Amino acid sequence: MTEDPARGRYFAMVFVQMIAVAGAVFGLVILGRTEDMWLRILGAAILISGLYCIAVVPRAMARRWRTPPTE
Repeated sequence: MTEDPARGRYFAMVFVQMIAVAGAVFGLVILGRTEDMWLRILGAAILISGLYCIAVVPRAMARRWRTPPTE
């Protein structure tokens, strides 16, 4: 029995979202715990990139894997 490729793609998108959430939380922890300005900037950059990955990357993956329209 062969596995449906949609199932693997779905799990890949969920995995990317979970990693992005973990990165955003890590950036938030850095941002909240440090006193150094450069580390705060790094934490903010990690937080923003994590939020961007949560919003954009899974949608881009789904668009790339979309079934082409039949003519």
